[in-house]
Amino acid sequence: MFSLTEVASLNDIQPTYRILKPWWDVFMDYLGIVMLMLAIFSGTMQFTRDQVVCLPILEPTMEGAGGFLGPRPPETADRFLNKESAIGEQAAPLIAKRPPESIAPTIHFAQPVTFGQPNPTGVSTELDFQQYVFVNQMCYHVALPWYSKYFPYLALIHTIILMVSSNFWFKYPKTSSKIEHFVSILGKCFESPWTTKALSETACEDSEENKQRLAGASSLLKHLSTSSEEGSPNQSAPVLTKSGVTFSAEKLVSEVPSMTILDKKDGEQAKALFEKVRKFRAHVEDSDLIYRLYAIQTVIKTVKFILILCYTMTFVAAIDFNHVCEPEIKHLTGYAKFHCTHNMAFMLKKLLVSYIAIICVYGIICIYTLFWLFRRPLKEYSFEKVREESSFSDIPDVKNDFAFLLHMVDQYDQLYSKRFGVFLSEVSENKLREISLNHEWTYEKLRQHVTRNPQEKLELHLFMLSGVPDAVFDLTDIEILKLELIPEARITAKISQMINLQELHFYHCPAKVEQTAFIFLRDHLRCLHVKFTDVAEIPSWVYLLKGLRELYLVGNLNSENNKMIGLESLRDLRHLKILHLKSNLTKMPTNITDLSPHLIKLVIHNDGTKLLLLNSLKKMMNLGELELQNCLLDRIPHAIFSLTTLQELDLKFNHISTIQEVISFQHLKRLTCLKLWHNNINAIPVSISHVKSLESLYLSHNKLESLPSPLFSLQNLRYLDVSHNSIVVIPLEVGFLPNLQHFAITGNKVEVVPKQLFKCTKLRTLCLGHNSISSIPEKIGQLTQMVHLEVKGNCLDRLPPQLGQCRLLRRGCLIVEDHLFDSLPVEVKESINQESSVSFPNGCKCLSDGR
Repeated sequence: MFSLTEVASLNDIQPTYRILKPWWDVFMDYLGIVMLMLAIFSGTMQFTRDQVVCLPILEPTMEGAGGFLGPRPPETADRFLNKESAIGEQAAPLIAKRPPESIAPTIHFAQPVTFGQPNPTGVSTELDFQQYVFVNQMCYHVALPWYSKYFPYLALIHTIILMVSSNFWFKYPKTSSKIEHFVSILGKCFESPWTTKALSETACEDSEENKQRLAGASSLLKHLSTSSEEGSPNQSAPVLTKSGVTFSAEKLVSEVPSMTILDKKDGEQAKALFEKVRKFRAHVEDSDLIYRLYAIQTVIKTVKFILILCYTMTFVAAIDFNHVCEPEIKHLTGYAKFHCTHNMAFMLKKLLVSYIAIICVYGIICIYTLFWLFRRPLKEYSFEKVREESSFSDIPDVKNDFAFLLHMVDQYDQLYSKRFGVFLSEVSENKLREISLNHEWTYEKLRQHVTRNPQEKLELHLFMLSGVPDAVFDLTDIEILKLELIPEARITAKISQMINLQELHFYHCPAKVEQTAFIFLRDHLRCLHVKFTDVAEIPSWVYLLKGLRELYLVGNLNSENNKMIGLESLRDLRHLKILHLKSNLTKMPTNITDLSPHLIKLVIHNDGTKLLLLNSLKKMMNLGELELQNCLLDRIPHAIFSLTTLQELDLKFNHISTIQEVISFQHLKRLTCLKLWHNNINAIPVSISHVKSLESLYLSHNKLESLPSPLFSLQNLRYLDVSHNSIVVIPLEVGFLPNLQHFAITGNKVEVVPKQLFKCTKLRTLCLGHNSISSIPEKIGQLTQMVHLEVKGNCLDRLPPQLGQCRLLRRGCLIVEDHLFDSLPVEVKESINQESSVSFPNGCKCLSDGR
């Protein structure tokens, strides 16, 4: 037999799993232990004391003059005949004296005859001890019902099956790993100091003061909406009609007290828990295996209960103390029937009744468990109550196995789920990040990251942080703040301290602002850069910054791929002067013309997507600068010719091959800069001479082979860049450009530099590099204002000594091979090598480099 300890181990589970054992499972476990003890006790009693005692049932016999006529056991026949002979001899005189009527046959039961002793009472069977043992064993197997013999073993087997069924979901590999992980995380969440701190802060956030602040935010929104209605009668509110994003009080985050400072170690552990919970949820919510396995094992237990109850109730009446046995051993004993008694019948019947009673209770609990499993959807779990009782209104509902495990935990203690929900809340996680962030990024550390940009402005760039440190807003001298890849950026009211802040950058950073912060930004912010993947990432409050002067949007604004395009709300940016769009537009947004009365610069970088339908440009009558880069344009759009106030046009990185329309630029009297670089232009039309107002002309990186003479009739031309083409000759008419200050013809096929070029005495930058020039005329000395000269990559064997007359030229801005520079006279080299005490606005770098 098994010991109780050995079998009870089947019902053992890890102590930490007790939180997943509802009261019915615990009760059934105890019932299983009772049934186990009952089965073992019954088996022990049966093994040690169970037996059957049998006596033969004697049949009636006929006694006559011959003596004993009844049946005798065969194995005693000879012995009996010997005794009968002796008796006959002694009894003959007596028999002879008996009257004849007394010799008539009589019926009696055979009894052993013993002479010399008094006759014993009872019935003589003439069976010896071994025969009785044999009969008892035979009748134990023949007379007793099978259930009386095997009840303890059946009870043990059934109990083991029920115990295994109750805890199989803890042992099955595909579920035990999830359960073990869940219990481990749940215990850590329950004991985490962050849980206590997060829940304790809830009361503060539900205070009346915060409700008033939210009410103030709502009133502010109402005020803004009202003002918008006054400015735009046709619009009821500043709503992004296509994006579905509205500027509401939800975006104006109420100011709440900062959380209690958390120990750094506790903070790191809490952050690790958030990550574990996130991964565990993603892993467990995919399936409902645990739920199905628990339901199956409950069904198995219920079916098992019904089966046990049915056949046990049938056999309970068969257990009796008295039994008649007919073992078919008459040829061995001389008897056909035996009367047997079962000494364990009474005890066995009582144990069986007890077992049935326990099974009934067990079955009722199984039925209740099934009712609990199917009366409501356990594969869905709602944290509605937790959301109502705390400030974490974003705790998501869960499903499948995750939901089922939480339902099971609720049966143990609902506080576990409440504390676990804290680690499902993004708000809670953000608060933790905020505390850790402020602990790490102090004022001193942030001050070390402040730099000066090329414009000599103080700039702070924060990259891939969990939020915006509070100490940032104490840097009151910052002029430019860049926030990149910060998913939970929150601009607090403290930004009002940054009185010098004029420019903000949000790179993939959907920032939220508080009420006071928005008012400050609305009145003080002048430049905003927003880089995004989806237009919905653009904070809706951006469209209400009425004081904004410059807006840079970089991201997907294609109306075909993104139906949520939100540029319609730009109409409220009434002071916007510069709009920069780097996207993949297929057509010009129609409502962008709402900015036409005040927009002076429009830049569209289209990333290689063909831009069509540019007629809306005609309405931008005050536009001064227009850039249409990488828009796959094959001609100059005619709509541009209607922009009478246009001063600068940039059509870089397009597919323009002909510019015959250039004559129409003569109507644009203010056009001073024309950039047609990085195209496929193969010729400059002679009509270029009609554009008298041109001062800068960029034609680099095209397919030009010659320069027309009328080009050099543009008397106002100061900047001419025709580098990286296939030009062979510099026309002699180049000397007709008296105001020319920058001439770049780098990367062409020029062989001769005409002396007429040096009549342009105002030249400051001359780029002749990477051609086939064999010599530089001595008249280069006439360029006394030249500060930059590039002649590297030619066929020169020497440099003219007259370079010494270019007193502003220095070695750093003389781009030439070293051996050619060394060929200059010593005094010229010394003059060029000396430090410059003159500051040039453009420095000494050739502006055509890389263009």
